[in-house]
Amino acid sequence: MDTRFQKSKNTTDEWYTPREIIDVLGPFDLDPCAPMARLWDTAAKHFNKQENGLLQEWFGRVWLNPPYSHPLVLQFVKRLAEHGNGIALLFDRCDTKMFHEVIFPNADGVYFLRERVRFYRPDGTRGGSPGCGSVLVAFGAENAEKILNSGLKGTLLRVER
Repeated sequence: MDTRFQKSKNTTDEWYTPREIIDVLGPFDLDPCAPMARLWDTAAKHFNKQENGLLQEWFGRVWLNPPYSHPLVLQFVKRLAEHGNGIALLFDRCDTKMFHEVIFPNADGVYFLRERVRFYRPDGTRGGSPGCGSVLVAFGAENAEKILNSGLKGTLLRVER
């Protein structure tokens, strides 16, 4: 099976959430994965790579656009699942162990975005279309409702436990 679409030679964890997504889903209290030099605020409080958001206390409503490299993506998503209040922006890879063992058993909803998210680079330029779609994962029923009422085009799958 050809899986080259999943990785490229220029992989980086430095891809930033478009402001229009934050604007319709916010406000957020904490972003534990904020870039070193933010293009805009994503929450009231930010932890960057040097502060290591995994080692900090999480509080309030969390915005999570984690580094997509392994094992960091899994570590941050597990932490958000334990925290139970926030929204994660992830690649639509619902067949993975992370989805089946962490997201589906703990999330209140998974929102499949209709259009691919064109993330921003650290220099402020917008990237092209990524190799796969994205989902917004809601932890907490209020966050699922916030996504549903955000105006973002997509479909909400409510997770029943």
